Amino acid sequence: MNPNAIEKSGQIKVVKSSKCYLAFDESKLAEADMAIFSPQFWLSKNAISGTAQGRGTTYFVEHNQQQWVLKHYYRGGLIGKLIKDKYVFLGIEHTRAKREFELLVYMKAHGLPCPAPIAIGIRKYGLCYSADLITERIKNANDVVSILANRPLTENQWQAIGSTIKSFHQLGVYHDDLNCHNILLDQGDKVWLIDFDRGEQRKCNETWQRANLDRLLRSFRKEKTRLSEFYWQESDWQHLLAGYQST
Repeated sequence: MNPNAIEKSGQIKVVKSSKCYLAFDESKLAEADMAIFSPQFWLSKNAISGTAQGRGTTYFVEHNQQQWVLKHYYRGGLIGKLIKDKYVFLGIEHTRAKREFELLVYMKAHGLPCPAPIAIGIRKYGLCYSADLITERIKNANDVVSILANRPLTENQWQAIGSTIKSFHQLGVYHDDLNCHNILLDQGDKVWLIDFDRGEQRKCNETWQRANLDRLLRSFRKEKTRLSEFYWQESDWQHLLAGYQST
């Protein structure tokens, strides 16, 4: 990578060059270069354990008994059809990857149930950049939609979801896409939130917090109409709110 500068902040090591920016958690990854953001790199090591489809392909990686998620940043909407994965570069601090990585660092430091940040890689192309993020994969967990497609949740589980969302809101964490696909339950019924792209830390305010909840409610109603089997009803939302308001 021919770095021009190496920095450290706690467990996070940063390697910079004129074309690339790499930050990674040394407690999870002893050494790293930009190759770790290539699916072909992990395929060559037979370390890809699965994939998931969204705007692009997300890869699940197993490395040194750790399970990770490798995500490339893609544009959405109409512009995403024209400019697939390039963004205007306005400085490292303004990149989506750096913002998401730093938010994850903040949340983990405060004990919030979210994926641990492993590494980010940013490549510059003239006035543009592309980026990748590696995070911890939550073990033995399923998203709420896949669970509700098979069975209902208990009242206690709904309340736990509401209480967990409130814990993020109390620390001023805004989730830009709080929907039922981004809420996970593990085998111990612990609730996790994932996918903090475009999320940020804000001053606590009932307006944006209520908007977060309204967005989540719309996602449940949408899945109810979309799926032939979806064990959700409006009364479940009241249990979620009870958990939210009890904290």
